[in-house]
Amino acid sequence: MKQVLIIDESPLFREYLRLKLQDNNLKVSIGMHATDGISKMKSIAPDLIILDSALSRKGYMEVLKEKKNNANTENIPVIILAQGIDQKELAELVPYNVKKVFSKPVKIDTLFSTLSEMLGVTFYLDDSPGIVEVHVNDSIVFIELAQGLNRDKLDLLRYKIIELMELYEIRLPKVIVMLSDMSLSEPDTANLDKLLLAVTRASRAKHKNIKILTKDAFTRKYIQSQKDYTVIEVVSNLQSAIDSLLLEEFEPHLGHIESKTDVIEDKVLTADTSAEEDEIMALKFQAELSKNKLDSMKESLRDVRIAAVDDDFIIQELIKNSFRDTGVLISTYSDGEEFLDVLGKEEFDLIFLDLLMPKKDGFAVLEELKAKDINFPVIVLSAVTERDVVIKAYNMGIRSYLIKPLKPQDIFKKSIEILRPDF
Repeated sequence: MKQVLIIDESPLFREYLRLKLQDNNLKVSIGMHATDGISKMKSIAPDLIILDSALSRKGYMEVLKEKKNNANTENIPVIILAQGIDQKELAELVPYNVKKVFSKPVKIDTLFSTLSEMLGVTFYLDDSPGIVEVHVNDSIVFIELAQGLNRDKLDLLRYKIIELMELYEIRLPKVIVMLSDMSLSEPDTANLDKLLLAVTRASRAKHKNIKILTKDAFTRKYIQSQKDYTVIEVVSNLQSAIDSLLLEEFEPHLGHIESKTDVIEDKVLTADTSAEEDEIMALKFQAELSKNKLDSMKESLRDVRIAAVDDDFIIQELIKNSFRDTGVLISTYSDGEEFLDVLGKEEFDLIFLDLLMPKKDGFAVLEELKAKDINFPVIVLSAVTERDVVIKAYNMGIRSYLIKPLKPQDIFKKSIEILRPDF
């Protein structure tokens, strides 16, 4: 039986890979950090190492150097999982028998295709269409599904929900599941059950705090017929879903919520695009994840380069203060023209972009990025009255948005969500 060593500090991603590999008759060992990984690498000499580049204490290059300097391990092939590795770093990996580098969030089908070739093992994956995205706004977990219910992506959904709940420290979860332009029928019931189970077990939300947003009559009828899910409300209007979850808590700020609702609803509903084990898995990582809080988040952002493009000096300073003592490199620009002047000369991992600015506005920036095929992730900074412009920005490829007035913790956590996802 072939053996794989996974060296990754994310307990969720480790567990996901471990279960997937073991289901395909592979023996799996876990290295919880670089030192642990080096020790196990030397003792078991695995057939393959899957190595995360974002390791604290000893870095991933320390693991590779230890591997190369040991005759029993130097020829073991390695797959690197990375948040970002530049061309110079890629060249440095050649002597260490690194066969492939995958960017996080990893495209799972591509990863398992590579594993199949390297290990001579056939992985049975669902090749049906399906898009799954998970975001958090106002302490609500928004789950967007489009094109179909892909079983492998539903497996990933469980872990993504837990990852974001831990990031935002959500203790009283509220969930809205949005099925975009999806028409289901009787053959889809098994996958629909899998979806509901993933959402309820991973979020641990009370059923009254879970809303299913869909216009599909079959989905509505099926959920309402299941005795285990009778309390889950199926709605066709996002406004009513959010109102029922947040009305009491946010009544003084209802206009603020309605504005966000309009943006999300326009984006989503017009898009073209075993139970006990789940519960144990969710609880199992709670203690370990609770340790992976502010310090480790700050460490994971070290040397990240962020551009703050906003004509408001106060917003620029707020963004700077949000990343104080993190090692993040912040460059500020007072309008779109100033920022566009450095395109091609500077590289950024993330852009905070105001849409309404003098000279060249945020849309001119987005158009220029698209024209030059530059794929910096963009978070739009928007006032609540800018519903139409935010929707337009979504259609131009932005990753997320934040509503002004901004809070430092919201800026920080949204950056983590965009820059450091495992799934």
